[in-house]
Formats: sequence, structure tokens, C-alpha cells
Amino acid sequence: MSSEPVYKRVLLKASGEALMGSQGFGIDVAVADRIAADIAEARQMGVEVGVVVGGGNIFRGVAVASKGGDRVTGDHMGMLATVINALALATSLRKLNIDTVVLSAIAMPEICESFSQRATLYHLSLGRVVIFAGGTGNPFFTTDSAAALRAAEMGAEAIFKGTQVDGIYSADPKKDPEAIRFDHLTHKEVLDKGLAVMDVAAVALARENSIPIIVFSIHEKGGFAEILKGGGLKTVVSDN
Repeated sequence: MSSEPVYKRVLLKASGEALMGSQGFGIDVAVADRIAADIAEARQMGVEVGVVVGGGNIFRGVAVASKGGDRVTGDHMGMLATVINALALATSLRKLNIDTVVLSAIAMPEICESFSQRATLYHLSLGRVVIFAGGTGNPFFTTDSAAALRAAEMGAEAIFKGTQVDGIYSADPKKDPEAIRFDHLTHKEVLDKGLAVMDVAAVALARENSIPIIVFSIHEKGGFAEILKGGGLKTVVSDN
């Protein structure tokens, strides 16, 4: 395992559910602090980090549509949930003296800065952690798609998808003891097998831009830094 990080600039995608911890709803500050500590460890290694966080711990847009409501309004509500999570994670990072900025795809200047690629690259050049809020700013796109889009825009060398398990399995390992764990897959294999890693649009966008997707457990303390050094349990999705 290398002492030098394998990647110099990465995008971390964390689900809203990850921030919930063992609670049924909302944000567990202890979990936010631990994820922030993992990001801080990566920064200390010299890795530039962008973060996209979901909003499922607070609100899911599709929940409105499934009950006959307007999908666009539901998705806008979900985007606001991601802003709340981004502010919480930024607070945890600042407690560790990690210079952090939140950039939102939806303008809300009283709360955070607006997203642009130019602003992103500027803040990264100053060594700041950049948290992307508000998804893509458009309805009908998930925060997975936002992660792939922001990764391409910031020139990330890899997307780190933090999940509830330590990689990609042929089935849900919590439900199927026979589930097979993959060490490596191509983007095409993920799409062809219909593996629920990220949505199809996100995987396709990552493939088009030759960005590997690394799936690992967000709950493993220090796991992010371990994988950045080339170790740790993970599944790598890449075409080489």
C-alpha cells in the first residue's frame, strides 16, 4: 500500500441516509463529525475533495410523486434537504478547522454561495473542501447524477460512493447470504447487470468521462483514507 494517495482530486458521494446514523430521521451529529474526520484525513494527505450529499434522511422527492403530487415540486423539496445536509457537514468540517465552502445549484445567497465551475476550481485551488448542494438544480435528476456531473466539472480522478456495505454485490448481502462481492467491474458491466450502485445516468456520465467509481462503506472509520492509499475493502468500477 502506497503512502502517497492514489488519487489527487476526488468527489465523495454520501447518501443522506448515511448522515442519519441509527436514527429514523434527520442528522446524527456524531456521524456527520466522523465523516468530516475522514474527509479531514484525506485533506491532510493532500487530496483535493469535493462532496455531494443526498437528502433522503430528510425528504425524498419521489415520495410526493408516488402519492399523486407534482414530481417537480417534490424534487425541489429534496434539493432543499441536500442544502440542510451540506450545511451540517460543513459545520462538522469547520469544527476540525478544515476550510470548507458550500456551493448550491439553487441560488440562496443568504445561506451559501452559488455553484459554478469557475468558483469550484477557485476554492479547490485554495485547498478548501467544496460541498455541492442542491443536486444538479434540475428535477428528475438524482444526487448520484449530480455527483457524476460535479466530478466531471471539477476534473475529479475518481468518484467515491460511500454506501451501507463495503462494495458492490450481486444482490443485497443483508438479505441474501449467497450474494457475491465484486472487486472490479467495468461501467458497462454495472449497466448490463443492472447493479444498483448509482443510477444509469450517473454511471453513463462517469463512463463517458472515464471517471472510475469506487464503492466502499461510508461507516468504516478511516476507510476513505485507507482506499485513497490503495488499500481497504472496495469495488472499483473502471474500464481499465
